[in-house]
Amino acid sequence: MIPLMRVVGLGKRFRRYRAARPRSLLETAMGGWQRAAPAESFWVFRDVGFEVFPGEMLGIVGRNGAGKSTLLSLMAGLLRAEEGRIEVRGQISALLDLGRSLHPRLTGRENIRTSALLNGLTGRQVAARAEQIGVFAGVEEFLDAPVRTYSSGMKARLIFAVAVHTDPDILLIDEFLFVGDQFFQRRCIDRIRALMQQGTAVLLSSHIAGAIADNCNRALWLDRAGLRALGPPADVLAAYQAASEVEAQVGQESTP
Repeated sequence: MIPLMRVVGLGKRFRRYRAARPRSLLETAMGGWQRAAPAESFWVFRDVGFEVFPGEMLGIVGRNGAGKSTLLSLMAGLLRAEEGRIEVRGQISALLDLGRSLHPRLTGRENIRTSALLNGLTGRQVAARAEQIGVFAGVEEFLDAPVRTYSSGMKARLIFAVAVHTDPDILLIDEFLFVGDQFFQRRCIDRIRALMQQGTAVLLSSHIAGAIADNCNRALWLDRAGLRALGPPADVLAAYQAASEVEAQVGQESTP
């Protein structure tokens, strides 16, 4: 089977700045350029490689700061890697940053149109699906109201609804963004599984072990050392949990 995504030797580095870094051009000019320069750089991860295949859900686990969100942002094209490459076959839809996904002054319908067009749908497809997306999100009565009047739950449901109605080949989800009652959560899971049956690959980053165990075909354990494990969710989660317990025990023993 030909993969929809191939990650090869991926490495991402960030810069760490001084706490007293100048916050304006004037402060920089008065205090000197040295304090404005990064104090050091560090690698989030290096030499990460794997493939993602049609119709599967790959879960990503790891502690805070391990690079899970960074990895998804690289896949979505929001960040650039210092090493390696990501080969993509098809259209990507990403649920990563809720705060930047909707324009507050536009109506729900206008936001649907903008997001859907950016995700590759035609104007005719958008017109045909707008009401369906509104119904799925439970905001059909508010489609022509500005998004700034929506609750946070309504915004999250609308963003999710748009993402899963744009026929993505690859869907990236940073944490389970299923919001609302159990009925809506069930609807989200059913929609994702329907997309997977059509060949969509899903990458899910979550701290909830049950979400990975119950929904994913494979799991990937990521940390500062890079890719620690890749395989059946039960095996990867067991290894990750065991390492976390050892680390917690070492931390307690080292505490005075």
